[in-house]
Amino acid sequence: MVRKFTYPLLIALLIVGSGCSKFRKIQKSDDWKVKYEAALDYYEEKDYYRSNTLLEEIIPIIRGTQEAEKANFIYPYTYFEQGQYILSSHYFKTFTEVYARSEYAEEAAYMYAYSMYKQSPQPSLDQTSTYEAIAALQNFLNKYPASTYADKADNLIDELQVKLETKAYENARLYYKLRRYKAALIAIDNFQLDFPDSKYNEELIFMGIETAFELAQVSIRSKQEERFKNTIVRYQKFIDRYPNSKYIKQGEKYFADSSEQLTIFADQN
Repeated sequence: MVRKFTYPLLIALLIVGSGCSKFRKIQKSDDWKVKYEAALDYYEEKDYYRSNTLLEEIIPIIRGTQEAEKANFIYPYTYFEQGQYILSSHYFKTFTEVYARSEYAEEAAYMYAYSMYKQSPQPSLDQTSTYEAIAALQNFLNKYPASTYADKADNLIDELQVKLETKAYENARLYYKLRRYKAALIAIDNFQLDFPDSKYNEELIFMGIETAFELAQVSIRSKQEERFKNTIVRYQKFIDRYPNSKYIKQGEKYFADSSEQLTIFADQN
């Protein structure tokens, strides 16, 4: 059976074919200016793949020309708009180094940091890229404190800090669930230092009491007295900071049980 094409589909195929033919013709041209102008046109039309392809061909041969600066500025954008953030960050950074005095330098510096932000993964994954993005954004703010992009950069840093906070919170909880008590206590204490105003602190500080108590229970006898004392110290700091906490009753039990254990140790000595 012969498949019949509808007129709209046929027209669409003809348009696509014509566009491909035009692009191939431009690619074969020996005139870099033709490719340059076409690359700008494709960029304006949001055809970032074709714009990128043409710019990649001409950038090595137009160094030192008036057009080179704009070509090198648009080039990383063609990667960014295609979601290729590793490449866009590399070429935006390169632009700021080569064209440090350019009118586009500030925007390129911001886009480098923004490209780094785009590489930051979800909280459950390794956050190395997040730390690098925060550093890039902070460096941008240090260099351009009055920039029109300053508020955006501040907001992105705040967003990334929340991601790191979430990651640190989840790590502490995971260590506790896995009964890795020492690692959990270190994670909880570090969390308080890194995120002193976090909404998670009440829960985690209480978890520190719980963890310290359970660690004391499973410890060898020579370590128990010290670790029950640590439980009491953690409880006292907790009630000083959160006197009306919903965890108070549970905390009191750990305090009472730890005090009882210390009394036994005192009687035995």
